[in-house]
Amino acid sequence: MAMPLDDPNEVADEALLVLFANGDRAAARTLTLRLSPRVLAHAYRLLGNRTEAEDVAQEALLRLWRVAPDWRQGEAKVTTWLYRVVANLCTDRLRQGWRTRPLEAAGDPQDSRSSAAEDMQERARADALQVALNDLPERQRQAVVLRHIDELGNPEIAEIMGISVEAVESLTARGKRALGDMLRGRKDELGYSE
Repeated sequence: MAMPLDDPNEVADEALLVLFANGDRAAARTLTLRLSPRVLAHAYRLLGNRTEAEDVAQEALLRLWRVAPDWRQGEAKVTTWLYRVVANLCTDRLRQGWRTRPLEAAGDPQDSRSSAAEDMQERARADALQVALNDLPERQRQAVVLRHIDELGNPEIAEIMGISVEAVESLTARGKRALGDMLRGRKDELGYSE
């Protein structure tokens, strides 16, 4: 039973998931287009490898589609559930001995609207951040990525990570401080004047 979606951007993730579970392919397409970039970006930030991140993102979305018929609205947000699945999949890969490749080997698409110099500067900044993130302990990295890159609130991060809000605040603060220490000596190189 397909339901016409006049403005799919105004339909909540949970409602789209229920529509998908009831056979609405347009709802699945809308939800996939909405969530895929966020899931992929989160996996990439945790792993530092685009290929591995794509695999994790695909697996996380497949798991979402499998649980759709049994989804119980109101228990968890779809995004919270997905971020937790992505984090667990990334943790599994890291614990199995998988290691990130050098960031230079993971080619990023170029933005045609900016100059080559600007692209190089942005890439250097992104690479420096990713290398620094990779050096953080796993839980700190996850908290920092969820808070400052994915811009989630501390209560949602606490739910994703299965810890208290206070623990999230502590992990985030320690992670930010460690990143600052790692990157402080590279301000000029990365083009930051302050």
